[in-house]
Parts: sequence; C-alpha cells; structure tokens
Amino acid sequence: MASSPLSELQLKAKETKSRYQVPNLERALKIIEHLAGHPECSTMAELARELGYPNNSVFRIISSLEGNGYVVRDPKNNHFRVSRKLLSLGYQALVETSLVEKSTDILRALRDETGETALVGILLDHEGVVLDLALSHEPLKFMVSPGTRFSLHIAAPAKAMLAFTDDHEFEHQTEGLKFTKMTPKTISSMKEYKDVLETVREKGYAVDLEEEAAGIMCVSAPVFDYRGMPTAAIWITAPKFRLTASKVQKIGEIVMKHARVLSEHLGYNPN
Repeated sequence: MASSPLSELQLKAKETKSRYQVPNLERALKIIEHLAGHPECSTMAELARELGYPNNSVFRIISSLEGNGYVVRDPKNNHFRVSRKLLSLGYQALVETSLVEKSTDILRALRDETGETALVGILLDHEGVVLDLALSHEPLKFMVSPGTRFSLHIAAPAKAMLAFTDDHEFEHQTEGLKFTKMTPKTISSMKEYKDVLETVREKGYAVDLEEEAAGIMCVSAPVFDYRGMPTAAIWITAPKFRLTASKVQKIGEIVMKHARVLSEHLGYNPN
C-alpha cells in the first residue's frame, strides 16, 4: 500500500530531527532530569543502569557536568545531585523577566526624581549584569546596554546586593574575586571590601565614588524578593559635578524608597 502524503511528511520530519540531534547532549539532559527526580538513585553505576547508558558515557557526561558546576558529588557516598547553579538558572530566568516587567515604571520614576540614569541589575556567575535602564534627559548622561557586565568590587549595585546575602552566597559570588585597580579609589582587598559592605548594611545603600572611572558616581539599593533575599539592585549613575558628596545621602534615601516599592512588587514583606 502506498504511503499517504501525511505519513511521508511525518517520516521526513522525523529524519530531519534525527539528523540534527546530539546524542551525548540528549543523554546529559536525561541525566539531569533523572538526578532532579531521583536523588536517591544517583551514583554513576545507578544512573547507567536506570537510564540504560554505557558506563563510560555516563562517566564522561557526569565529569563534564560536575566540572562546569551543574552537578555536585557527595564524597561520603559518591551520590550526585543537581547543583544550586543549575537550579538558579531556571529561577533566575523567571526573576529577570519579572524584574524587567515590574521595574520599568519604577526606573522611570527614579530617573525623573533624581534627573539621572536609573538602572536595574542582578548578580550572575561572579559578576553583575545590567537588565534594563531609564536614560537621563540630561545632555551629558551615562549610557549602557542591557546585558553589560560589571565587576563586584567596584560597582555600587554589587555591593548593595552582597551586603545582604548570606555567608554561603557571598563566598560563592566572591570566589576568586580579583581587586583590579581601576582608579586610585578602587577597593584593593577583601578586608576593605567587607568593611565597606558593613557600612552598606548600616546605611541601606551602596556607593561607587569614582571607583570604576574618574568623574562617575553611583548610588544603589538592594531589591528583595518574597523570601527576603537580595535578588537585584537598582541604582542611579551620574557625573561627579551633578552628584556631589553632599547629595549622596539624599540620593541614597530616594533610591532606597524606589527599591522598597520594587521589592514589594516582587512579594517582599519586611514584617
């Protein structure tokens, strides 16, 4: 019996799909799914048996996943589990979308109240990243593209977030942190950095006083999620001649006010 046109199309689609599949990538994804759903059966031997994969294939895939931080091994029983890094990627994707949607009006309000460019960003893979901004209407203003990365030791938003993280997250984010000197005012050691973060906790806002670039000032405040965790930061950036030292405290209070509103939009309840 001749094949129907529909079945021929389905066959071609199946052949095309098979041609572009990457077997080891598919196996890696299956392993991750299995680890997430069956943490009690998670040695290499158990994974190979449960999934029907060759032992050497499971070994190579698990080694790559572990080397890149997506799974971790318990040295006591050699069981593997999904890492915080992998879990955080899904959570972070949701957070970023929600942040951009919910921060748009707040950034504009912060921009209009201060007259300066207002930005929102998060921590990601030992750096900070800009998610969105509202540009100042001033002729001389700070411009940056969403997706731009910033270093943890010089940026006000990084300080604002790290000052309120728990010890585990702080150690994770600052692992291998290099205190590269950008200007004479750049923080140069972990001790100095922790002292600065203590001040941030006391005041509720963080500053970059020409630490990244001469003549550029930033003031930032943390944004908390429904768990009370510092999931983001908002900040303003301005030239030194407009954001003078005498204005920093007032600007800090304004930034904190708008950060509280965004935190509430994300479900944060301080009570």
